[in-house]
Amino acid sequence: MSRRLLIATHNPGKVAEYKSLLADLHLVVTWLDEVGITEDVEETEDTFEGNAILKARHYSALSGLWTWADDSGLEVDALDGRPGVLSARYGGKGLTDVDRYQKVLGEMAGIPERQRTARFRCVVAIAQPGGKVDTRDGTLEGLIAHAPRGNYGFGYDPIFYIPSFHATLAELERGVKNEMSHRAEAAARARELLGVMLSEAEGGRSERDKESARVSPS
Repeated sequence: MSRRLLIATHNPGKVAEYKSLLADLHLVVTWLDEVGITEDVEETEDTFEGNAILKARHYSALSGLWTWADDSGLEVDALDGRPGVLSARYGGKGLTDVDRYQKVLGEMAGIPERQRTARFRCVVAIAQPGGKVDTRDGTLEGLIAHAPRGNYGFGYDPIFYIPSFHATLAELERGVKNEMSHRAEAAARARELLGVMLSEAEGGRSERDKESARVSPS
């Protein structure tokens, strides 16, 4: 019997990506809208890991399902790790992606090349009903460019420069970005973790079934 896995998102595109990633596991992948959950969890933790765990546990408790949740953002060393967990709402409400990366560029004005180091970070949390949770993370190292470049991607991609590609993320086509991204790395690691968790869960159930058979009256 396949186990149901809830992806903690309202984004059907993200669900499609995860369905592809998890296709060879014994899972039926579902998502918040499909199970009738419309609420959003307020991300109140101060780390990506904390927010991912918060969402995974919350939606697992609501649904009674194993739940996969993630949180990600940009960390800039010269800004003491900002925008960090505030990446999607940096600078306050009502700002566009352009407004946010222009704010970062303004704060980085005059910072020399060697001090413009930054990374994208993503954490995936997988929660089981009852509260048990495990996490895996992924990172993508780079530099903050001096000006935006490129028309692909979203968010801070136009100002995130990858030296080995001599390009910003916004200059790389989606397929190239997806193969190297922090989300791809975290998801691949979480997929391996999920496979182990499923094997352990199935093994435990098999042992319980055997024990039940031994004690059942003939």
